Amino acid sequence: MLNLPAHRPYLIGVVHLLPLPGAPRYGGRFAPVVEAAVTDAAALAEGGADAIIVENFGDAPFHASDVPAETVAGITLAAREVVSAAGERPVGINVLRNDVRSALGICAVTGATFVRVNVHTGAAVTDQGLIEGRAAETLRERARICPEVALLADVHVKHATPLGDETAAESAADLVGRGLADAVIVSGTGTGRAPEADAVNGLREHVSGADLLLGSGVTEDNAAALCASADGAIVGTWLKRDGRVDAPVDVARVRRMIAAFEAVRAR
Repeated sequence: MLNLPAHRPYLIGVVHLLPLPGAPRYGGRFAPVVEAAVTDAAALAEGGADAIIVENFGDAPFHASDVPAETVAGITLAAREVVSAAGERPVGINVLRNDVRSALGICAVTGATFVRVNVHTGAAVTDQGLIEGRAAETLRERARICPEVALLADVHVKHATPLGDETAAESAADLVGRGLADAVIVSGTGTGRAPEADAVNGLREHVSGADLLLGSGVTEDNAAALCASADGAIVGTWLKRDGRVDAPVDVARVRRMIAAFEAVRAR
């Protein structure tokens, strides 16, 4: 549903929003939030990223599920400007920690075309407490307000411990077969941490009909090993200046990542 390159893994670059109104570290003025978002989106586009995803990364500590109205309003205004800066590139929304209903609403009014949901099926213990998937509600809401929006779902999401004893492969199969996810995301244990290459390769056969994406820790150096079995990757930290998560996006690093993806064996 994303219609992104098939001759190489595709790159989804992340726009990490600065803290929004209501968040503990909000700076008191909203204009700098939008300015930083547009600057990063423009850098991702100039560097050749295939798509962009916007998330309220600066709002930690996050609400477990439903975020307040001011957060939805802030992401919506920033996302609208990112969509404009992205040109023809698809833009996605991730409302942390797990408010996919708001993400769908933002897509419906901004033209964003995909969402990321951290816990779509099953349940996980996180630093926000217990988070339960709402696949039944999510899919019905998507059908009602934005049926063309693609749903990218994490398997055993980072910064969390899944409840139950299902393996990642079993959970990935459920995400696709029962949760109807369009793509499955596999990550390491935390932000900027890569999954094991064997873990990525082991999921390929369990997500037939859906894309398999890397969700954290992809770098210029490990792209070949990690992306050999993947359709694409969501990259945030490494694309920033000096690989620092609090720095702006570096156009040169985006170009280097695209070059690394071009070198991955053709699928």
